[in-house]
Amino acid sequence: MALRELKVCLLGDTGVGKSSIVWRFVEDSFDPNINPTIGASFMTKTVQYQSELHKFLIWDTAGQERGGSVWTSVSKVTMEVLEKDAKDYADSIHAIFVETSAKNAININELFAEISRRIPSTAVNPATNNKGFKLRRQPSDPKRNCC
Repeated sequence: MALRELKVCLLGDTGVGKSSIVWRFVEDSFDPNINPTIGASFMTKTVQYQSELHKFLIWDTAGQERGGSVWTSVSKVTMEVLEKDAKDYADSIHAIFVETSAKNAININELFAEISRRIPSTAVNPATNNKGFKLRRQPSDPKRNCC
């Protein structure tokens, strides 16, 4: 079984739950008193996806990113974002939009499964094994966008 290393970097404001998402995925637990990340932390988890093993190499940042990101336009007081705005932004940068709850273990594994699903298989084009690639927007599935 082939082993693929998938590098994931979580970005977002301080206190939005990046560390809790990683902790829930890797350790399957939730700590309401988790300490803030200083600099960045790193965790790994290997899961089977189809005929491959996907080793997630997860960088959890401290939430102090600077630059032209969406986070600068989000309210620092409430961290609430309209679902439509979040979906539109995710679509504009060809990203994955999934609402999660680390506290209640909602959609955490599904988020990482979606990342695995979007990684091109090495069986499709073995010549690209060690080359980078850019995720592209998936074709719309009317069944997934319904109701």
